Amino acid sequence: MEEDLGKVTIAPGVLITIVQKTADSMPGVVRLSPKVAGVGRLLGPHTSGKGVQVQVVGNQVTIDVFLVAARGIDLFQMGRQLQDQITRAIRDIVGMNVCEVNVHIEDIESVAAPQ
Repeated sequence: MEEDLGKVTIAPGVLITIVQKTADSMPGVVRLSPKVAGVGRLLGPHTSGKGVQVQVVGNQVTIDVFLVAARGIDLFQMGRQLQDQITRAIRDIVGMNVCEVNVHIEDIESVAAPQ
């Protein structure tokens, strides 16, 4: 039998941190970039951090990720893998349903070889 012990609230900033760390660990992502100005007005109420914007309605989350990708990779494949990894991380860590993960590749650049 389950007791009603109260509620658990997860701040939107926690979701942003999860998305940022997931994106930073993805091969092909050079760095997160600042989000495009004005996007928030189109999406309604949202919370954003560097390169990430989240909108939470109930137990549903919509995510926008803005990034710079490495030159010479399959951008579409990297974007799909990132969508999958972010969805899995949000679901596994906080148990929320992910409606959308929109990956915005803002630029590409060469990655310096390690010395």
